[in-house]
Amino acid sequence: MANKALETSLLDKAIIFATKAHAGTERRGKGFPYIIHPLEAVEIVATITSDQEVLSAAALHDTVEDTDVTIEQIRAEFGERIASLVDTESDRFEAGRSEEESWRDRKQAAIDRLAAAGRDAKTVAMGDKLSNMRAIARDYARQGDKLWDMFHAPGGKADHEWHYRGLAESLNELKDTFAYKEFAALIEQVFGAK
Repeated sequence: MANKALETSLLDKAIIFATKAHAGTERRGKGFPYIIHPLEAVEIVATITSDQEVLSAAALHDTVEDTDVTIEQIRAEFGERIASLVDTESDRFEAGRSEEESWRDRKQAAIDRLAAAGRDAKTVAMGDKLSNMRAIARDYARQGDKLWDMFHAPGGKADHEWHYRGLAESLNELKDTFAYKEFAALIEQVFGAK
């Protein structure tokens, strides 16, 4: 039986755009192409919504943060709604401060932004954060506490626990979804019961 036809031209365009933006880059410490992470984020978001703009934002969520793409380029190519969703999910780096120095401030700002965001922005974030948490759980099972050395968080595992528990609280509106339940379970698996 053939698959049901869907209108996916916007999502297709976003996936191609993100693939080109991330071309030639590796997912930190993973040994595979970076684009695998945004595609996993899209798959996770698809368990929550079929909205093509939200799915497209999931595909594009790291283009502004991790490539030379600007939010203005996203706006020009994909419109204001997708640009806004991508912008809400993007870290804000500060000139003159290293990633380590600014880590906690950036992560607190992201937690606060997501807590105040609408459900669509939280859905995009859930795709990203669950993909990240899946990778952390897999890598932690293999590497143990050596895992935390590859990140920019100065406080190691304790900082990551603070960050992910804060994200879970800010994304609590999605607690009825399978994605959120998996996210919460992985936090408990890696960091222990609260």
